[in-house]
Amino acid sequence: MAFDGITVSNIVYELQNKIIGGRIYKIYQPEPDELNLIIKTPEGNYRLLLSSNATLPLLYLTTENKNNPMTAPNFCMLLRKHIGNGRIVQIEQPQFERIVVFTIEHFDEMGDLCRKKLIIELMGKYSNIIFTDDQDLILDSIKRVGSQISSVREVLPGRSYEFPPDQDKRSPFEVDRAFYEDIMVLKPTSLAKMIYGSITGFSALVANEICYRAGLDGSSSTEILREGSDRNGMESQREGADRDNTGSQREGADRDSTGSQRDGADGDSGLGSRCGETRGSSEKERLYEQLQAVIQVLREHQYTPGIYYDAEGNPTEYASIELTMYSDARWVRQDSVSETLQEYYAAKSQVTRIRQKSSDLRKIVSTILERTAKKYDLQRSQLKDTEKRDTYRIYGELINTYGYGIEEGAKSFTALNYYTNEEIEIPLDPTLTPAENSKRYFARYNKLKRTYEALTEQLRQTETELYHLRSIQTSLELTLEDSDLADIRRELTEYGYVKSHGFQKKKERVVKSKPFHYISSDGYHMYVGKNNYQNEEITFKLAGGNDLWFHAKQAPGSHVIVKTEGHEEIPDRTYEEAARLAAYYSSERTGSKVDIDYTRRSNLKKTPGGAPGFVIYHTNYSMTIAPDIRGIEEVEE
Repeated sequence: MAFDGITVSNIVYELQNKIIGGRIYKIYQPEPDELNLIIKTPEGNYRLLLSSNATLPLLYLTTENKNNPMTAPNFCMLLRKHIGNGRIVQIEQPQFERIVVFTIEHFDEMGDLCRKKLIIELMGKYSNIIFTDDQDLILDSIKRVGSQISSVREVLPGRSYEFPPDQDKRSPFEVDRAFYEDIMVLKPTSLAKMIYGSITGFSALVANEICYRAGLDGSSSTEILREGSDRNGMESQREGADRDNTGSQREGADRDSTGSQRDGADGDSGLGSRCGETRGSSEKERLYEQLQAVIQVLREHQYTPGIYYDAEGNPTEYASIELTMYSDARWVRQDSVSETLQEYYAAKSQVTRIRQKSSDLRKIVSTILERTAKKYDLQRSQLKDTEKRDTYRIYGELINTYGYGIEEGAKSFTALNYYTNEEIEIPLDPTLTPAENSKRYFARYNKLKRTYEALTEQLRQTETELYHLRSIQTSLELTLEDSDLADIRRELTEYGYVKSHGFQKKKERVVKSKPFHYISSDGYHMYVGKNNYQNEEITFKLAGGNDLWFHAKQAPGSHVIVKTEGHEEIPDRTYEEAARLAAYYSSERTGSKVDIDYTRRSNLKKTPGGAPGFVIYHTNYSMTIAPDIRGIEEVEE
């Protein structure tokens, strides 16, 4: 997911073909670090998104219409004043950097034609949108950067705009064989880092793709490219020394005496060196050829924007050139890079947004889960220490039985254990009488017995709490909507993990979350709970006694209900699809196979005093299946 110079180059090329000559009709600032420009062209209107978000800087044409604040921010008002109805006359990407410069022509207050520049820098946490005049004097920026933030480069009104400092990299269009062999190949680093560390705008993703096309591992050292050159240099020196020692007459004599056969022998004797030279040279040459092939694609603007999807249908990567190293992924080519970015980030942004909103809950659950796991381990260790309790009881009984034969001051004595018919040696305190030794052992036994009984109950409670927390943690992984998050927050509040802060008073205003709804290939409706409350609802309210219930065996996860519609038997394919859903929506979804329990709903009972969604059952069947839900139709509610 690298918004690199190649992606920027693709966007610039698209914008040059679509919006140059267009007029800026409207300017909005829906977010503190984001602009939306409505641009009128003869072909129609376009909405250009410019985002300087530190975690996700973006630039592309979008169809999404965002809500805007009632009062426009100062930066937005400044742009409206100067470039409202301005005409975009130039769009460029300086030195293949992640920078785009829009040159805008407009009339000033005096009616004179002048130009301004809107510059967006797409550089991670250093991203910014800067507005300058035609002399590169900064008028303002969406993020002001003073000396207290950066001692290298201030971005403030009145300062002259300067491009970010370079990193000793070269534009891909300036990379020739001399730069490749004399600079890049000599760097003591990996092949991939050699590429993206030397060429502006190339990401690690593209660098690894170039290595893959050349049949090389991007993590390999650049030494493999220098091997042939090093051997070649040593051979040249050796040949020169031999020539100096023998002289031209000796060389001529050798040539006369051996003839053409000697020439052949020399070729054979040098085969080992030449093989090494060919290996290093061929690898270096292959990598250079593939590097130039990618650069040629950029030079000719032969972009192929598209999205790569994993086996589950989730978008995993996008690129403006084809990534052959993702041969196992499904590639969907798009008509434009803007369409690619909008579709990719639409799928990602929802998950990202919810993960950001749920970050506090994730941290709370993780912290409590870690603390509870430590408590559980401590309790188990303490329980193990009580294993000798029965030994102390037997010691006390045997002392009472055979104590009359113990000599005064004895440190131990041997007695027959009538439970096992074996003789055992019992340690004694020589300062105590046999009766006192017996009493001491019984006191130890009773103390350990009480500890055992208390710890056994505590362990059961802690184990239940651990499972409950893990089920909440799994639910957080399935959360896609605010209403799902509200359910989890409510559960954490109800069980005292989160303070209410008036939450109970507001819960009625929260939209009720709904379970996932699927239809099997045979037409049966299947429901999947996203959290414990939904598991409780679909199992004990939605499901009938004859409906089927599926769940990952002894693992936190979703309840899956299959509505049988009164049919006693349903097709095997529906059984398998329901089991796949239960496997996928569980904590075991990363495994290749998951064990699934299934039974009739009538065989389930609520756990007495248990958390929502917790059930007990004694009659069930099991199957093992892969957590793969491809091909199962989801119903949009």
